[in-house]
Amino acid sequence: MLIDGTIMFARYAFMPNKLGYCGSDDNGTLFEYCAAKHTDPGLVIILQKFEAAYPYLKLIASSNHISDPFDARVVEAYWLGNELLDQVEVARFYQSLKERFARRLNPQTLAYLLGKPPLGARPYHNFHVFDVHSRIGALNHSMDTMENCRIGWGQVKEIAATHLVVKHQPLVLECGKLKLGEPTEKRLLRQINGAGFITNCQVGDFVSFHWGWACEILTPRQVQNLQKYTKYHIKLANQTL
Repeated sequence: MLIDGTIMFARYAFMPNKLGYCGSDDNGTLFEYCAAKHTDPGLVIILQKFEAAYPYLKLIASSNHISDPFDARVVEAYWLGNELLDQVEVARFYQSLKERFARRLNPQTLAYLLGKPPLGARPYHNFHVFDVHSRIGALNHSMDTMENCRIGWGQVKEIAATHLVVKHQPLVLECGKLKLGEPTEKRLLRQINGAGFITNCQVGDFVSFHWGWACEILTPRQVQNLQKYTKYHIKLANQTL
C-alpha cells in the first residue's frame, strides 16, 4: 500500500531542496512533515513550488484521468515509474515540453528535446535528469550530478544510527555511453538530528535514494519498476548522447 502522495513526493524532494537546487525555502517545514508523516494543505503549497517536477505530475495525472497531481500513484510514476507513464500520449508530452522550454532554449536544442517523446520518452524524473538537465543549464551537468540527481536503489548491507550502507549499481560512462556499473557499496544518510524517513528497515531490504539521502523502503514491484524505467531512459539518452 502506498503512503500519502504528498509525503511520498516530499521524501524525494527533501534533499535537493535542502541543497538549494529546487523548490522553496521551507526545507525545515518540509522535513517536519515527512518525519511526522503528516500532510495538510500547507504541504501541498510547498510542493507546488517544485517547478521542475510539478508540470510532470499534472501531465501524468490528467493523462490518467486522476484529479489530484499528488495522488500517490502519480507521484510514484514520476519518481519510481509505473504503468501510468505509458498512458501519456506522445503529442501531449511533446506539447508540454514545448510550452515549458520553447522560450528558454535555442531552436536546435529545443528540437533535440522535442525529439525525445516520439522516441519513447516518458514524463519521468530520470528522463529529466538524463535528457533535460544538460539542455536547460540546470545544475552543473556532470556524471556526479546525474548519479546524485537520479533516483537510485540499493540493498541494505549495514544499518547505523545516522546512515545505511547499501549495495547498488552506480551510473557510469563507458565508451561514451551511459550504463549501470558493477555493484559497489554506497553510504546513505538517513537521519538528521535523530529524525528521518526510514526508521524500520532491515538488512536485505531495498531502499531508494536521492542526493545521498535514503528516501523510503521499496517493495519488489517498485524495485522492478525503478530498474525498468531507469534502464529504458538510459538507453534512450544514449541514442543522442
